[in-house]
Amino acid sequence: MNRRGFALSVGSCLLSIQRPAFAQRAPVPVIGYLSGVSRTESADRLVAFRRGLEQAGFVDGQTVTIEFRWADGDYDRLAAMAAELVRRPVDLLVATGGPRAAQAAKAATSTLPIVFTAGGDPVKLGLVQSLSRPGGNVTGISFLTADLMPKRFELLLQLLPKAKLLAMMVNPNTPSAEDQVRGVTAAARVAGTKLQVARAGTEAEIDTAFAALMRSRPDALLIGTDALFGTRHRQFVELAARHALPAIYEQRNAVVDGGLMSYGPSFTDVYVQTGRYAGRVLAGARPAELPVLQPTTFELVINMKTAKALGLTIPQTLLVRADELVE
Repeated sequence: MNRRGFALSVGSCLLSIQRPAFAQRAPVPVIGYLSGVSRTESADRLVAFRRGLEQAGFVDGQTVTIEFRWADGDYDRLAAMAAELVRRPVDLLVATGGPRAAQAAKAATSTLPIVFTAGGDPVKLGLVQSLSRPGGNVTGISFLTADLMPKRFELLLQLLPKAKLLAMMVNPNTPSAEDQVRGVTAAARVAGTKLQVARAGTEAEIDTAFAALMRSRPDALLIGTDALFGTRHRQFVELAARHALPAIYEQRNAVVDGGLMSYGPSFTDVYVQTGRYAGRVLAGARPAELPVLQPTTFELVINMKTAKALGLTIPQTLLVRADELVE
């Protein structure tokens, strides 16, 4: 073989060696993002989630890919969506927008790691063995929803100290519904205030339950924590305005859209932490050894324009305490 032919032969051999090495470059990991609410409702949370991912070293669209599934408040769709993500397959499931999403994710796989955000006690919900040592393939952030409901009840009484009847609406399809009712019932008993509870599990049932509540003429309304209720918060805001009924919500966006008050965890902080946890798991951390976290930042938000429309004067104690006044 002449020198030129030998050089071409060696070059071809080198290329044949190099191509497979390039083709076998590590694939980008995929997160399956399962939510009980809608994409629109989750816009701010997704910004926070991606920020947390970046803090953990993963950039969406570059070093990680996210596959989304949105149930839009229809919990019956969650099981099929979770199973679809597992079949895709993905490297990690992130389950948000209520405990039913987390339960659907856990039912779909016992091997893929899962990071959840959910209200309610994750031990009682069957998600983890304990908060400090979750065990298995699941960890995340718990809002401990039932513990916050009496606090919202207390805030309503601070606003309306002469209230005789307060109403509460819960979704019977959310696992923590009865815990929420028990917590507020106990608080009402201590305060000597009557409590009327209504239950609604669909958009149409919200209208029906609201109409039934208004026949009793309650002084104010406490909206239970639930993914469907979060998705339909504008419906509650419109109904409360139509009937001139003061109402308190879990999430700030309800107040921005015209609701009177909200009190709950900072969803920005929660979803940043969720992104960090997702990044840690993708980097090799085991969910069994990552303790379930709880929020440390809580926000009281008051819409002053809505208060004026309702003829309410916000007590100074609440004004001083508020984290945000929406004008």
